[in-house]
Amino acid sequence: MSLTVKCPECGKPVKWQAESSFRPFCSERCRMIDLGEWANEEKAIPGEQVILPDAENDEGY
Repeated sequence: MSLTVKCPECGKPVKWQAESSFRPFCSERCRMIDLGEWANEEKAIPGEQVILPDAENDEGY
């Protein structure tokens, strides 16, 4: 018996098995939409903001 999950992008059912090439997504289209959202910073993992030092002020740490 295989597990069925919802596609995180469109909600269609996806069987969680080796033959499901794009799992947890239902298709390459849904996978690419999700990737684009991350690349455009429309999605983010919550956490504290990290401030990186400027290259000019880098003291070699």
